[in-house]
Amino acid sequence: MTIDYDGRRFRKAASTDGVTARYHQEGDLVWADFAGGPVRRGSVNGVCGPDGTLRLVYTMVLDGGDVIAGRSVNTPEQGAGGGLLLREEWERYGPHAETGVSYLAEVTEAEETG
Repeated sequence: MTIDYDGRRFRKAASTDGVTARYHQEGDLVWADFAGGPVRRGSVNGVCGPDGTLRLVYTMVLDGGDVIAGRSVNTPEQGAGGGLLLREEWERYGPHAETGVSYLAEVTEAEETG
């Protein structure tokens, strides 16, 4: 599955906190910036495999001043609304150490205009 992430936007599935990431891609290099809700600023950087799987590192600064860093592996799936769904297996480092699985849903044009 060849996927071009350039220009696509994602947010946590079923989230209403306003945090949306806009992705960019050149070759296998992928990066995104995000903000909103409790996140003052965040970014991800990584690579895209031939199957569309993303291996990323991330950092973010929260409203309270906490700085969060970690890594994730995001596996693409077809979302119910036609956009992509990324199954995100993540790990945070340092004083906020934790692991988990989240889902990121692509923000489609229909969601923006509807």
